[in-house]
Amino acid sequence: MKKLIALILFPFLMIPFAAKANDIFSVEIEALTLVMEQYKDDTESSLELDIEDKKPSYMALKQDECNATVEVTKKTGLEVVDTESFDVNVCLKEIYKVIN
Repeated sequence: MKKLIALILFPFLMIPFAAKANDIFSVEIEALTLVMEQYKDDTESSLELDIEDKKPSYMALKQDECNATVEVTKKTGLEVVDTESFDVNVCLKEIYKVIN
């Protein structure tokens, strides 16, 4: 009987935590979305044909309520080809490329 009650109540205990996750990571999600939209436009405009397929991977780190850093890494298999960093202001919807 205790297992049945626990089975019924378990989903209701998890719902509030799942709803808060989007609020916690909203800055990172918005920053990734802005960079992906810009990065997609830049890659579609280039007419180069690559023999090896370069796949980008994205990582976002929150700085404060409006700012995040996004790193875009291009890889071919296990080899890292290129890494770019962007400072993103989500409140103003501005993207600044970090030059190393």
